Formats: sequence, structure tokens, C-alpha cells
Amino acid sequence: MVRILSAHVINELLSLAELFPVVEEAFVKQGRGEVERPPRPHFPVGIDVDDGRNEVGTLEHGDHASGHSPLGTALTMPAYIHGREVYATKLAAVHEHNVEHGLPTVNAQVVLTDATTGLPLAFLDGTSITSARTGCIGGLAAEYLASDPVRLGVLGAGTQARWQTRAIATGSEVESVRIYAPSDSRDACAADLRDAGIPAEAVDSPEAAVEDATVVVTATTSTTPVFDGAWLEPGTLVVAVGSYTESMRELDATTFDRAARVFADIPEEVAAIGDVRGAGLSASALIPLSEVFEGVEGRESPDEILVVESVGSAVLDAAAAEYFYVKAKERGVGEDVGF
Repeated sequence: MVRILSAHVINELLSLAELFPVVEEAFVKQGRGEVERPPRPHFPVGIDVDDGRNEVGTLEHGDHASGHSPLGTALTMPAYIHGREVYATKLAAVHEHNVEHGLPTVNAQVVLTDATTGLPLAFLDGTSITSARTGCIGGLAAEYLASDPVRLGVLGAGTQARWQTRAIATGSEVESVRIYAPSDSRDACAADLRDAGIPAEAVDSPEAAVEDATVVVTATTSTTPVFDGAWLEPGTLVVAVGSYTESMRELDATTFDRAARVFADIPEEVAAIGDVRGAGLSASALIPLSEVFEGVEGRESPDEILVVESVGSAVLDAAAAEYFYVKAKERGVGEDVGF
């Protein structure tokens, strides 16, 4: 039997306060090399499939110089944490045009497998898991590297902007939240956060979001910097979670020039994204975020500007999926099906 955990079940089981130590431990295990995290292949999908857009173009990956361009990108993300009885494989997809159809841009599923026998154990909604564990990255970063109370500026107004804010409010005392996005989505985002008891307001410019903030979060799909690093106050923590490819960029070179240290969830992968390449930094200039949780690195003075860059790790998915699976079994929730 395989247990199915839907998005509804995942959200019913979720406690961000409980998930924080799960994600923190996964980071520590990853930093110590006590995990298996193979490369995550990504490839174009929907090539030459006519979805009504009839767009023609050359693919980034080279083949099919004519015909319909790909409709999305698929990713496979496996991981195993040493000593655990399960391992996980996340199957993710990014379809940017989904927004035109009222569908999520990113969708994912996680398959949990018995590490002893190789038998399948569970099939979980990976979109909810990804959102929650990514939120925890910002929440933990603020808890360890920012000072209370937090004045939070958020660039972006989508799903991850909400999760980052919720997680930071879980681990830190939040005095205010200002949301900016170049559309009315900022008003909806702020309203949703207020409904959750978080003091959020929409603002009309990125500068209004960043000025006087002690923590700045960027959660966008931008290909150009979303704020001027000169606006940052001394002591600000910047958490960037949106950029994950060479062409994406949320932070400018000024932000990195002013930063005392730059932390990365996976330095060798973060070194390849647009933010870091644009600043001319190499992987050796990036400090593993796990060292913060180990007490090796951290804030050394109140006036330091610190940057945390995240591209996400399948290790976090594996840890979070195990957390939800164990909790579901304890509570007797989810649907068991023959497989």
C-alpha cells in the first residue's frame, strides 16, 4: 500500500514551528556531507506540442531549432539523508504560461521510498512541501541573523512571498511588513497576510519596501535587479530565494559589495545563478548556510549587511516529506491505495 498525501492533508499537518528544526537539521547534515544529493537534471518539455500559443523559436538546449518552443521545464531531484529509513525523489515542473490559465507556475510531487527495501511508501504533494521548506529557509535565516523586532520588506507578491513572510513571522517578532510588486497582486498578498494576523501593507515602489527594513526578501522571477543596494540600511539581512538560473537576477552588484558575508544553501550551485555571476563572485566566496546553524559563522556586528542566497535542495524536500509522512501515519490521515 502507498499512502497519498494531498495538498489539503499536507497543509492540515503543517506546523512551521515544527518544520524549522527539521529543515535546520537537514542543512547541518548536508553541510557535513552526510547526505546523497545527485545532480538534478532539468530538461525542456512540451516541445512541438501546440497549446494554442503557436510560438516558434529556438530552444535553450539546442535541439528543435524550428517548431513550437517548449511549454515548460521538468526537474528531477533525488536525495537521501544518511541513517534515515526513507529517501525521496521530487518531480518538479515550471510552466511560466500557466498563470494565463489560472494554474500554478510550479508544480511538484514527492515520491517517498523505503531505503531498506526500495518499496514505495508515499506519494506527496510536492508543491506544498516545496513552499513550506523554502519558507523555512527565510524563517531560519531571520531567526539566526536578524534582530527583533523585524521590519520586513518583500519584493514579490506570489506564493513564496507569502510563505517567506509567514515563516519569518513564526521565528521572529515582526513589527511591520511592506510588500511591493509591479501589479495589484501586492494588495492581494498584503490582504492575505493581514488575514493571517501579520501586519502587512502594500507599497507603491521597491524603495518604499526596502527603506528602513531590517530584513529584505526577494521572491520574484526577475531577470534584472529588483532594488538598488544603496537603499539598504546598515545591519540589513537580505534573503534572496527567487533566482535559480543564470538568466535570473534579483540582487545588484551594490548589494554584494556592501555585504560583509554572503551565505548560500548550496555554494557551488548558487555560484551559477544570475545574482552571483552578476556580482563577479565565485563559489569560494560563498559561505554554506549550514555553518550558521553549526555556530561557526553568523552576524559579527549589528551594522553588517548580510546576504542569504537560496536555490533549494532536494535534501530539504526529503527531510520535510519524511516529517509529513511520519506525522500522517501517527494521525491516521491520508489515503492508502494499492500500488
